[in-house]
Amino acid sequence: MSTATTPPAAAPKGPSAWGSALESIGLPLLALAGAVLMFGFFVWLGGTSPVETWVLLFKGAFGDAFSWQNTLQRAAPLMLTALCVAIPQRAGLMVIGGEGALVLGGLGCAGLPYLFAPPQGVAGTAMVLAAGALCGAAWVALVGVLRQYRGVNETISSLLMGYLAIGLFKHFVEGPMRDPSSLNKPSTLPLPESNLLGLIPGYEVHWGLVWGVIACLLAGIWLHGTTHGFSTRVVGGNARAARLVGLPVPALVITACAVGGGSAGLAGAIEVAAVHTNANASLMAGLGYTGILVSFVARHNPIAVIPVAILFGGFGAAGSLLQRRLDLPDASVLVLQGFAFVLILASEALRGRLGELWRGRTPAPAATTPPSASPSPSSPSVNSAAPVGTAQEAA
Repeated sequence: MSTATTPPAAAPKGPSAWGSALESIGLPLLALAGAVLMFGFFVWLGGTSPVETWVLLFKGAFGDAFSWQNTLQRAAPLMLTALCVAIPQRAGLMVIGGEGALVLGGLGCAGLPYLFAPPQGVAGTAMVLAAGALCGAAWVALVGVLRQYRGVNETISSLLMGYLAIGLFKHFVEGPMRDPSSLNKPSTLPLPESNLLGLIPGYEVHWGLVWGVIACLLAGIWLHGTTHGFSTRVVGGNARAARLVGLPVPALVITACAVGGGSAGLAGAIEVAAVHTNANASLMAGLGYTGILVSFVARHNPIAVIPVAILFGGFGAAGSLLQRRLDLPDASVLVLQGFAFVLILASEALRGRLGELWRGRTPAPAATTPPSASPSPSSPSVNSAAPVGTAQEAA
């Protein structure tokens, strides 16, 4: 005799989904708002009006067409350096070596003409950009190799390798690759004019912005629309389970590191080909470190990296206006970025709790217990504590 079983009631999905969306969007926004308030308090301690500071901060970033162009030009490398953190993180690694990959990418871009003369036009520009991307990809892929085959913590190794990359950059720029005509500021030979990355027609913004947006979109499509990207996210969620189902975990991790490093290397190559025309100390402007913050604010989502990079590009663009109008140092916006980074990390303590608060305000559905069917006199009694096989035989 078969016993009818009542399927368990499905858990309500509405409050949980709303709570997750509230956390993903609300927490970064609250952290950024708190950083702006703390920055206002910081300048107020120095005798500057915080309201005037906030107004100039907005005007310098988004106040007019010139501000927008300056913001977008600064946002282009941030999109690419943020991918150096976001993509490996989806594979379960926290890589913070984007600064090293960026400077090596710039060095590779400027160093290609030392090996051979690239062709003129678009083909030559693509070659110098590809050289920078390959240098960054190889450098950060080494972080994945150390993690997978030697068990070296990727956060520490990527940070230390970033300092090593900066040392290599200084050695070559100030030594074997130095332009003899660069006296006060050592630099490499300038790229041929035909290999430089020009401006978008009608705008004072170089084509690096388009490269950054395309890279973010392609990374988002790859992670969420392809089998390889899904496998990478499975590895990041549970590497042990990925091994059990037969996924090539080392190859996926190293590939994610290479893609992220290639993005940061491309950022350095674009800075050389579109802004500086050669490799010099100006490349070490902290763009790789700011990319870490951009990735965290975007929750390591390549698509969300685009607006967040524009926001932080605006912060950097407003620094000169704060210096001219309020006599604040141009680097004062770094204090704002520091406040934002600390509050973003602190907001992680609230992750998971906003959903609980949401569920706490929503009345839980009343649980209904189905009436237990009394055994008929003709049916044998089955002990509820008996094993499943015994119960089925008795039935």
